[in-house]
Amino acid sequence: MMGFTPLDEARIRLGMDELAGRDPQVAGLRARIGDPPPRIRPPGFATLLQIMTAQQISVRAAAAIWRRLEVAAGAAPDHDWLAAQTVETLRACGMGYRKIAHAQALARAVQAGTLRLDRHHEASEAEILAEITALPGFGRWSAEIYLLFALGRADVLPAGDLAVQVGYQRLRGLPSRPGERELRLATEGWTPWRGVGALFLWHYYGATTLEAAE
Repeated sequence: MMGFTPLDEARIRLGMDELAGRDPQVAGLRARIGDPPPRIRPPGFATLLQIMTAQQISVRAAAAIWRRLEVAAGAAPDHDWLAAQTVETLRACGMGYRKIAHAQALARAVQAGTLRLDRHHEASEAEILAEITALPGFGRWSAEIYLLFALGRADVLPAGDLAVQVGYQRLRGLPSRPGERELRLATEGWTPWRGVGALFLWHYYGATTLEAAE
């Protein structure tokens, strides 16, 4: 089982030292662009909800929706607040009908105890992946983003992320963008720091995720 240690600057630096020591292309790029910044999010319902809300829309649109949800809830929305809201209230915050259904299913799973967020610090990555991806609207990408940002799992690589794929393509000078399976195989040599590698590839690509609204 794994405990919880955020992927802060010190852990990122340690991981980058390891990756650069093994991988000359990482070392060369690191000398140019530096280490990636931390992307720490608090573990729990609100972060999972924010990840789902941000799927398949722009960073700016996702941030605007999240700001409206926070205003409506008076704070970061929790599962009890979300479950009690009408579809009309959530639509007014900018959420689509499908995402509203997924959000309320998430809230009900926490209320019912089928999603035990309080146990995730000590659960294995496979257990957490299985639990989160069993929820409607939450695929592997969502679960891996949560593991990386909120639980600090340093070896989790969201290989289905477009920016991570393009970042790796540019790092290696590949003629085409690697697919998810290809990228997982190609980065096996980065273990146990594949999550730090993902942060580095986002940094290189210039991608942002889960940014706060202005």
